[in-house]
Amino acid sequence: MPTPGEELGSLDFESMIGGPLVAVVHAQTQAAIATVDFIKAVGFKPSSTPGTPDSQQAGTPATVTFQYKKDVPGTDAQGKPITTQQNAQLEVPFLTMLPIPYLRVEEVNIDFLAKINSVEYRQVDTNFKVDAALEAKAGWGWGSAKLSVSASYQRQTREGSTVTRDYSLGVKVKAVQDEMPGGMARVLSILESLIAEKPAAALPA
Repeated sequence: MPTPGEELGSLDFESMIGGPLVAVVHAQTQAAIATVDFIKAVGFKPSSTPGTPDSQQAGTPATVTFQYKKDVPGTDAQGKPITTQQNAQLEVPFLTMLPIPYLRVEEVNIDFLAKINSVEYRQVDTNFKVDAALEAKAGWGWGSAKLSVSASYQRQTREGSTVTRDYSLGVKVKAVQDEMPGGMARVLSILESLIAEKPAAALPA
């Protein structure tokens, strides 16, 4: 009969612990690829030459343009201060207005619970049976009787063991928004420097 120690020793702890950790690494890789796809899809215009083999070429930054009227102080012909309105526009790169997802796995908890119940049993069944039969005969002045008795004894012994195994594995993963990498921070700094107010044509009525 296996002992609980032998039962636990036969478990593949390397797979039970390493499997979730490898899955977390793959999830982290997928999150990084999703971030790259987000930056390329949202932050840059599609390539003007579709089918370009160089998939790392991001292209021109995608921007959004705001048009508005602004008050401009000035003076009239007599030198008096006046305020006039001019049409202006502001072009802002998309990446400077959106939060960029940078998910990082901060903590991984693996809980393993093994419950082994071992029971030995021994069952003894005893069966004792007695059968008796009496026969009598009578005549003129005499008689006879016959008694028949039979007995049987049976004993059965059953022995064995029962082992119940319950295993449970719980994995808890905590992900947080990571700090922006230095290279991306530099890119955003350059894009922010491109934000400038420019004169615009007449706005639609």
